[in-house]
Amino acid sequence: MANNIKDQINEAGKRVAENVAHAADWVKEKTGMGPGREEGSDVGVAGIRPHMDVIASCGKKVGVVDRVEGNAIKLTKDSCGDGMHHFLPTSMVERVDGHVHLNKNSEEAMKEWKPSAGACGCG
Repeated sequence: MANNIKDQINEAGKRVAENVAHAADWVKEKTGMGPGREEGSDVGVAGIRPHMDVIASCGKKVGVVDRVEGNAIKLTKDSCGDGMHHFLPTSMVERVDGHVHLNKNSEEAMKEWKPSAGACGCG
Protein backbone atom coordinates (compact mmCIF):
# COMPACT_ATOMS: atom_id res chain seq x y z
CA MET A 1 0.00 0.00 0.00
CA ALA A 2 2.88 2.41 0.78
CA ASN A 3 4.27 2.00 -2.73
CA ASN A 4 0.83 2.73 -4.20
CA ILE A 5 0.59 6.04 -2.27
CA LYS A 6 4.17 6.91 -3.23
CA ASP A 7 3.38 6.24 -6.91
CA GLN A 8 0.24 8.36 -6.69
CA ILE A 9 2.19 11.24 -5.12
CA ASN A 10 4.89 11.00 -7.80
CA GLU A 11 2.26 10.96 -10.57
CA ALA A 12 0.48 13.97 -9.05
CA GLY A 13 3.80 15.83 -8.87
CA LYS A 14 4.48 15.15 -12.55
CA ARG A 15 1.00 16.38 -13.52
CA VAL A 16 1.48 19.57 -11.49
CA ALA A 17 4.85 20.24 -13.14
CA GLU A 18 3.39 19.68 -16.62
CA ASN A 19 0.47 21.99 -15.88
CA VAL A 20 2.76 24.70 -14.50
CA ALA A 21 4.90 24.55 -17.66
CA HIS A 22 1.76 24.70 -19.82
CA ALA A 23 0.45 27.68 -17.83
CA ALA A 24 3.79 29.51 -18.15
CA ASP A 25 3.79 28.98 -21.92
CA TRP A 26 0.20 30.22 -22.12
CA VAL A 27 1.06 33.38 -20.16
CA LYS A 28 4.10 34.06 -22.38
CA GLU A 29 1.94 33.66 -25.48
CA LYS A 30 -0.93 35.84 -24.23
CA THR A 31 1.19 38.61 -22.71
CA GLY A 32 4.05 38.65 -25.20
CA MET A 33 6.44 38.13 -22.31
CA GLY A 34 9.37 35.78 -22.45
CA PRO A 35 12.51 35.15 -24.50
CA GLY A 36 12.38 36.89 -27.83
CA ARG A 37 9.20 38.65 -26.76
CA GLU A 38 8.39 41.97 -25.10
CA GLU A 39 10.49 41.35 -22.02
CA GLY A 40 12.49 38.34 -21.10
CA SER A 41 15.82 36.70 -21.62
CA ASP A 42 18.51 38.52 -23.54
CA VAL A 43 18.82 36.89 -26.96
CA GLY A 44 21.90 38.97 -27.84
CA VAL A 45 22.75 41.13 -30.83
CA ALA A 46 22.15 38.18 -33.15
CA GLY A 47 18.49 38.42 -32.13
CA ILE A 48 18.03 41.90 -33.60
CA ARG A 49 15.30 41.78 -36.25
CA PRO A 50 13.70 44.33 -38.58
CA HIS A 51 10.86 46.38 -37.08
CA MET A 52 12.06 46.03 -33.47
CA ASP A 53 11.81 49.22 -31.43
CA VAL A 54 15.12 50.63 -30.22
CA ILE A 55 14.77 51.87 -26.64
CA ALA A 56 17.33 54.10 -24.92
CA SER A 57 18.39 53.45 -21.32
CA CYS A 58 16.06 56.27 -20.20
CA GLY A 59 13.09 54.39 -21.68
CA LYS A 60 12.57 56.64 -24.71
CA LYS A 61 12.13 55.05 -28.13
CA VAL A 62 14.85 56.38 -30.46
CA GLY A 63 13.95 54.46 -33.61
CA VAL A 64 12.96 51.22 -35.30
CA VAL A 65 15.37 48.66 -36.73
CA ASP A 66 15.57 48.57 -40.51
CA ARG A 67 18.33 45.95 -40.47
CA VAL A 68 21.78 45.16 -39.10
CA GLU A 69 24.72 46.07 -41.34
CA GLY A 70 27.98 44.66 -40.06
CA ASN A 71 28.27 45.86 -36.48
CA ALA A 72 25.76 48.67 -36.90
CA ILE A 73 22.00 48.90 -36.48
CA LYS A 74 20.37 50.78 -39.34
CA LEU A 75 17.25 52.62 -38.19
CA THR A 76 14.29 53.19 -40.49
CA LYS A 77 14.21 56.72 -41.84
CA ASP A 78 10.60 57.27 -40.87
CA SER A 79 11.29 56.36 -37.23
CA CYS A 80 13.97 58.99 -36.61
CA GLY A 81 11.88 62.08 -37.17
CA ASP A 82 14.07 63.65 -39.86
CA GLY A 83 13.43 61.34 -42.82
CA MET A 84 17.00 59.99 -42.80
CA HIS A 85 18.52 56.62 -41.95
CA HIS A 86 20.75 56.67 -38.90
CA PHE A 87 23.17 54.02 -37.66
CA LEU A 88 24.05 52.99 -34.13
CA PRO A 89 26.98 50.70 -33.29
CA THR A 90 25.95 47.37 -31.81
CA SER A 91 28.31 48.19 -28.94
CA MET A 92 25.49 50.44 -27.66
CA VAL A 93 23.23 47.41 -27.18
CA GLU A 94 22.62 46.51 -23.55
CA ARG A 95 20.25 43.61 -24.31
CA VAL A 96 17.81 42.31 -26.90
CA ASP A 97 14.45 40.78 -26.10
CA GLY A 98 11.30 41.98 -27.86
CA HIS A 99 13.08 45.32 -28.23
CA VAL A 100 16.66 46.50 -28.66
CA HIS A 101 17.68 48.14 -25.38
CA LEU A 102 20.60 50.57 -25.48
CA ASN A 103 23.19 51.33 -22.81
CA LYS A 104 22.94 55.06 -23.66
CA ASN A 105 20.16 57.51 -22.93
CA SER A 106 18.23 59.00 -25.84
CA GLU A 107 20.27 62.21 -25.99
CA GLU A 108 23.57 60.30 -26.06
CA ALA A 109 22.29 57.81 -28.65
CA MET A 110 21.00 60.51 -31.00
CA LYS A 111 24.17 62.56 -30.56
CA GLU A 112 26.27 59.52 -31.52
CA TRP A 113 24.21 58.17 -34.42
CA LYS A 114 25.85 58.33 -37.83
CA PRO A 115 24.70 58.58 -41.46
CA SER A 116 26.28 55.22 -42.46
CA ALA A 117 27.62 52.02 -40.93
CA GLY A 118 31.14 52.96 -42.05
CA ALA A 119 30.89 56.39 -40.44
CA CYS A 120 30.34 54.87 -37.02
CA GLY A 121 33.35 52.61 -37.48
CA CYS A 122 31.19 49.55 -37.85
CA GLY A 123 30.88 48.99 -41.57
